[in-house]
Amino acid sequence: MDETEFWEIIDSTREASEGDPEEHADLVVERLLRFDPDAVLDFARHFEARYNRAYRWDLWGAASLLLDGAGDDSFDYFRCWLIGQGREVFEGAVHDPDALAELLGDFDEEIDGDGEELGYAADEAYERLTGAEAPDLGIPPQAAEPEGVAFDMTDDAELAARFPRLWDRFGG
Repeated sequence: MDETEFWEIIDSTREASEGDPEEHADLVVERLLRFDPDAVLDFARHFEARYNRAYRWDLWGAASLLLDGAGDDSFDYFRCWLIGQGREVFEGAVHDPDALAELLGDFDEEIDGDGEELGYAADEAYERLTGAEAPDLGIPPQAAEPEGVAFDMTDDAELAARFPRLWDRFGG
């Protein structure tokens, strides 16, 4: 599975789910069940590589602003959700997290920003296809610390200064 096919699966299943993150994950699993196990692992590699790429302090700050706070688990689930928003949103956010102000439509912190189930979709599909857990994907693990420079994500003034467009649209 190449990158284009990976994003096509993400996009088509997101559209069919009408923005419901749990339904999105279920649809990804159903779609992956049409492939052989090796293709499912390819999808998992694409997903994991993007998940690791999004492990950045600035993106964590944007998630914190959008979610009114984001701990370790919340940020993990946010990164999964961000991948689920498609290539344009994902790449735009990784390049400039403040651009999420323009890239996102409505954002409801009760349902948006949490793609935990999407993060497990390839594992579930692989297990259903083979009856076994997915093997190691053979890609470098996530860094021990996020990329970039840490800052106080609980400081509203800091968030407003770092993410002026996001703050204007979604902030306090």
